Amino acid sequence: MSITAQITDEIKNIPIGKTFGYKDLNVSSKKITTAAKVIERLIKKGVIKKIAKGTFYKPEKTVFGELKPSENEIIKPYLFEKGKRIAYITAELLYNQLGLTTQIPATIKIASLKRIYINKGAIKAKPVKSYVEVTDENFYILGLLDAIKDFKKIPDLDTNNALKRLGYLIENLEIKQLDLLMKLALKYPPRARALLGAIAQNLEINLDLTILKNSLNPLSEYKLGISKKELPTSTNWNIV
Repeated sequence: MSITAQITDEIKNIPIGKTFGYKDLNVSSKKITTAAKVIERLIKKGVIKKIAKGTFYKPEKTVFGELKPSENEIIKPYLFEKGKRIAYITAELLYNQLGLTTQIPATIKIASLKRIYINKGAIKAKPVKSYVEVTDENFYILGLLDAIKDFKKIPDLDTNNALKRLGYLIENLEIKQLDLLMKLALKYPPRARALLGAIAQNLEINLDLTILKNSLNPLSEYKLGISKKELPTSTNWNIV
């Protein structure tokens, strides 16, 4: 099969609106130059569109014109480098996706050890420094810890419902993920460690919270606006 036929067949199987790169087309490194020429011809024909260097998508055509991919699809190429995850969406957009707020920000924030900016039409993103190197294994956990860290700052937050939602998300983690949650929490500010400890203790999850507890100053208080009625274990962790 020719490289043109191969790429054309691969693209047919890619959903409309989903971003893709050469790796998704199963093109070997030896054929990248040839593949680039094929891609260029498909772009000129309007079969696909370029969204970033080495990243493309099949546009959805409607009576109102062509539709671009979703925000997540547009941002996705920036979250990876050479096929390896280096970043994740955080702050308000993430908290909206986690069900903690109804607010959708005008500017998205991307957490990474690198500084990642995006300015593509209506899609704008600014960098936030992550606490550790981001990987496929830890980015979801880091997002949960970000939400716990920013709990008091999340806009349009219903404290009681948010605590229940966070409890549900934590309770449904696998054992390996729970261990990672506790390990990564030690990289976060004391208020995040205290709130995580209180939530985990309240859930009665089978975890040793001693290391988390010992990492906190016993004389410090964390003013998060959470009552004992909303989180019965809050006072055990000096949360007021």
